[in-house]
Amino acid sequence: MSKPTIVLLHGVGLDHTMWEPTAELLADRFALVTPDLPGHGRKRPAPAGTTLEYLALGVAPEIPPGAHLVGFSLGALVAQYLALRRPDLVATLTLVSSVCRRTPAEREAVLERLHVARADFGTAVSASLHRWYADTDVDAEWVSRTGATLHANDMESFHNCYRVFATADAELDPELYRIVIPAVAVTGADDPGSTPEMTHRLAAALPNCRAVIVSEARHMLPVQRPEALVDCVTTLIGDNAHA
Repeated sequence: MSKPTIVLLHGVGLDHTMWEPTAELLADRFALVTPDLPGHGRKRPAPAGTTLEYLALGVAPEIPPGAHLVGFSLGALVAQYLALRRPDLVATLTLVSSVCRRTPAEREAVLERLHVARADFGTAVSASLHRWYADTDVDAEWVSRTGATLHANDMESFHNCYRVFATADAELDPELYRIVIPAVAVTGADDPGSTPEMTHRLAAALPNCRAVIVSEARHMLPVQRPEALVDCVTTLIGDNAHA
């Protein structure tokens, strides 16, 4: 009997390697697909005018039908788009550290981060690492690896993709009610960007979604608390194995 397939979609400015701690805990039970999103990792830079559609349909050919999608941050927005436009690909959704229905203040904050990234990318990377890892027990080597991945980005490509991350939740908002497949939205209790409030908004917007808040965790849940994330994923899949 073939293993169920899980597809792991990374966040903006990152690549498939961010999933290593989580993938290690899933590999014995599932077939894993860990693509780089367009504009990331080994893919060609994302052009000006990049949209959520471009990112989602660009990665869609790597996703087998009926897969269980796990999307982190920008990857969670991509997963939501695919659930709407390519439902044949998606059996369940695990939406990790996802933004949803940003308030005007939250929108202003993320656009300010985009402005800082354009003006001084090094400062922006340092600020991201602090938001994601400050006061956690994540090994310093992982923090360094994350920083190296961010610094390796093509600058224009990063800005083009970050703008999608900063704005696409508003694009998805009117259609979230149409995502009826089983889902879970999960974030860290101490995530200052993809906040617990956003996760509760997302769970309320999707008809078949529950919220999970992981205590003493920040943004990089797949690195900091992979066991808690894997529990969310496997519980969702198990509960819907015969649906």
